[in-house]
Amino acid sequence: MTNLILFDSEARKHLLPLTATRPMGELRLGILTLREKWERHMRASVSYITQEYLHEKYPIRVEAENLVINSGILPNAALCQRIFKMGMNEALLFQGELVAARLDEGQFEALIEDDGAHELEGAEIDSTIPLVQVRRLWDLFMLNGDAIAADFELLTKNKISKAISPSNQILGPNPVFLEEGVKMECCTINTTHGPVYIGKHAEVMEGSILRGPVAIGENAVIKMGTRVYGPTTIGPNCKVGGEISRSNLLANSNKGHEGYLGDAVLGEWCNIGADTNNSNLKNNYSEVKLWDYFAERFVPTGLQFCGLIMGDHAKCGINTMFNTGTVVGVFANIFGAGYPRNFIPDFSWGGADAGYRTYRFSDACDTAARVLERRNQVFNELDKAILYHIYDQTAKFRSWEK
Repeated sequence: MTNLILFDSEARKHLLPLTATRPMGELRLGILTLREKWERHMRASVSYITQEYLHEKYPIRVEAENLVINSGILPNAALCQRIFKMGMNEALLFQGELVAARLDEGQFEALIEDDGAHELEGAEIDSTIPLVQVRRLWDLFMLNGDAIAADFELLTKNKISKAISPSNQILGPNPVFLEEGVKMECCTINTTHGPVYIGKHAEVMEGSILRGPVAIGENAVIKMGTRVYGPTTIGPNCKVGGEISRSNLLANSNKGHEGYLGDAVLGEWCNIGADTNNSNLKNNYSEVKLWDYFAERFVPTGLQFCGLIMGDHAKCGINTMFNTGTVVGVFANIFGAGYPRNFIPDFSWGGADAGYRTYRFSDACDTAARVLERRNQVFNELDKAILYHIYDQTAKFRSWEK
């Protein structure tokens, strides 16, 4: 089996807070994570070159022969075929940026140390090979429709869907695919604009309306009467209700009640309070700007529609009203009346009316342990160390601490 090593590109800095807790390859786009896409396309096992504080959780594995690939790039058949043909110590570039390289162990070590990497024979990738990259936060919902379609084809090829109950109404020309153990009765599914994929043991409760392209992950729950407009991904173990449009929930997060979520990305272990809404369009219809951690300012997105980006473990109380283009950091806890600011730093506690204080690290860890325990998972010392690094590095954004 090919030893595949995915590396975080410079784009990682612009994908915070979602990449604060994970390598880029663990981001979900479409049905699968970026890592899972590469594993399936390349028939490979994956490890990571990532940030030092993530190394222990996501260790690197080096062998005699290694394929090193930019994890922000989405695989496709033409690209993978070109990579398979690469010779030893050969590199593929796109506009001078490394796409992939096949390296022996010595050359890999030289590349990591930036010593001798110039010996690689680099060639610009053929312009006929499509190259799609995740570079900015909004790519995770803007690229999601095509990604769902590509993953759908990859996952369902030569497979037959489990039977769809006749109590459901299916409209449109595109397929609906149910994996083993799916529960779905009395629902309406419209595939006019794309397919609908429902993962193992997911439940779509009665009265739900799905308009593809939509991906529902393993063990996810779509509560009664939920309206989901595609392209939308509801990741594994998520629970959702209300109205959701063009959004991407990575995994293990809840939006279980009424309220609108649109043009949004939620990390893991988030919880959206009942009747919470996010705006995805400014009243003057102008371009939305979004907070960029690396630039330390709001940057133009080029988009008219852009909603909410929420890092892992962030939560909000009932009736929270998020402004257009809001970024919420890891472990922020938002509540109270009024509209919160457009950037809420990591480990914030409070809201627009009462102001903010710092979420005590020990309290945050206690909460994380309880949340993971409810899903039969363990919050361990390794997770705690990663969160402490984030807590420390983001202190500069918590202005009230100064």
